Parts: sequence; C-alpha cells; structure tokens
Amino acid sequence: MMRIALDAMGGDHGPEVTIPAALAALRRYPGVSFSLIGDQPTIARLLDRTGTDTARCSVVHAPQRVEMSDRPSVALRNKRESSMRFALDAVRDGHAGACVSAGNTGALMGMARYVLKTLPGIERPAICAMLPSVNGSTHMLDLGANVDSSSEELFRFAVMGSVLAASIDQRPSPRVALLNIGEEEIKGNDRVKQTALLLEKSKLNYCGFAEGNDIYTGKFDVIVCDGFVGNVALKASEGVAGMLLELARQEFSRNLLTKLSALIAAPVLRRLRDRADPRRYNGASLLGLRGIVIKSHGGADIYSFGRAIDQAVVEMENAVPDRISSALEQFLVNQPLS
Repeated sequence: MMRIALDAMGGDHGPEVTIPAALAALRRYPGVSFSLIGDQPTIARLLDRTGTDTARCSVVHAPQRVEMSDRPSVALRNKRESSMRFALDAVRDGHAGACVSAGNTGALMGMARYVLKTLPGIERPAICAMLPSVNGSTHMLDLGANVDSSSEELFRFAVMGSVLAASIDQRPSPRVALLNIGEEEIKGNDRVKQTALLLEKSKLNYCGFAEGNDIYTGKFDVIVCDGFVGNVALKASEGVAGMLLELARQEFSRNLLTKLSALIAAPVLRRLRDRADPRRYNGASLLGLRGIVIKSHGGADIYSFGRAIDQAVVEMENAVPDRISSALEQFLVNQPLS
C-alpha cells in the first residue's frame, strides 16, 4: 500500500479542493492510501459530507497552515506545526512515500530541503514540470528554484530530468537539450557553453541546444535551463496561451456569422482545449531531494490537483529518488565535473 501525505490546507482553495481530489484518487488507485494533514474538524466535515468510504484515509491534525503570502524563512522558522511541515515530516520518517502540496512554492522548497535533505551530489533541488507539446509532453527544469545555476548544477539537472522522463514516459534514452538563444555552438554565455561540453562528454542522450520555440514542438524530451530563464519562459508561455484564447473568443463572438462558425468548430475547439489544457500538466516535481515532493499549482481545481496526485503515484511506483541517486553516482564517478 503506497501512502501519500497530503497537505490538505495548501493552495488558494485548501481542503475544498484537496480532499475531493484525494477521494477521487482512491477510486483510481486501489493500492494507494492518504494521510490527510490539516485542520481536523474541517477535514472531518468534508469527509462526512461526501459519504465516501474513507478506510484508506487517516486524518492528522495540524494546528497551523502556511499562507501563500508567508516568506519561506518565516514559514520554516515559525510554522513547524503546519500541514505542510507535517506532510514533509511523514515522508522523512517513512510514514508516507510522497508529499503533495499546493502551498507556497518557496516555503515548500525551503522546508523540503531542510526536512528531507538533498541527494548525494546535489546542492540545490530543481523544479521540473511537464509541458504540452505537439507529440505529447516535454519535461523542463529548472522552473524557478535556482535563479543562478552553475554549469555543474545544470548538468545535474539534466541527469535528474533524464531519469524522470525515462521513468514516466518509459523511454530508455530521453532526448536532452540545453535551452539557449540559438542552435549554433558559438551562441550563449560561458555557463551554457561549459554545460554543453559536460553534456557532450556524458552518456546522456544529449541532442544539443534548444531555442525557445523548441519547447512545445516535441523535438526533445527534456529541456534544461536555470530557474530564472525557465520561470520567465513558463510565464511568458502561459501569457501567450491566455492571449490566444481571449483573441479566439473575441473573434468568434464578433457577429452572427462568426458565432455560427464557432458552433460548427466547437468539437475541434474542445479537442484543442483538452490537449493544451494546463490542468492536465499540473504537478511539478521537486527533484534532488531524499523523497518525493510534488508541487501543485496554488489555484488548482479538483481535476488538476488530482493530476498532481497522479504524478506522485507514478514517481512512487518508479522509485524516482533512488533512480536519480543511482544515476548521479554513476555519472559523477565516471565523469568528474571538476
């Protein structure tokens, strides 16, 4: 039985989203159970309301919650009895195989690094998420945990992303690329060029530089960058997607003819929306820790938070931290970085 420690109070909607999502996951995964961590009376009331069999759920009371506005340092110091901290403690103590939280990203990263520690050879964890592409999805990291990464750290990100992609996508040799301002060898700053040299000498399936427009083509399985670049690219992409949806809405509602066209095109538009729906790709992995931690978007609804739970299940089934540790040991022994 795989157990997930759920930060029930995290995110913009808290237990109104996290509890129904967990109960839906129980139906999908007969071999999964939950520790629902948060305000016990609130959780109990929601469980009673559903009338669902909760034999595979236990409720752990946490008197505090980490607010989305809390500074990470304050949360780490003053929120030791929060639902987020208790969930991470459960993973550390072996009571759960994964933690899932929609809470404050900075606080989750800081707490996870303090409570779980990093794997040997890793100084800083990285945030990795799946992004939609023409042919499926692409894993991209780092998306904001490290804004100034060295070439050695970028190399380690590539190893971790490759292991995650191989585990989730069942691809023995994921195609790895390094995000740059051009495909030519002369392009990029010294850090990117040095990282490219490390990747070229490695046993990873390194395929060269990726430009920004390659992120969504499906040309690569893993795209590596530092957190500053990755977060800007991600937010810019979200902005473009939102703009295109709004422009389409405006054009289809312009007059009677365009409204009729929208009715005719409705099936295609629905399929397009479903394929590109960001809710399907919710659930970022905090890679490099001695345990599985999945970060959900703070504004996630029940469906998208359920996708974060799905991510946790897949990583538990594939023992992702152990596989990353083994891969790092192999690469760092066979290929010293300094």
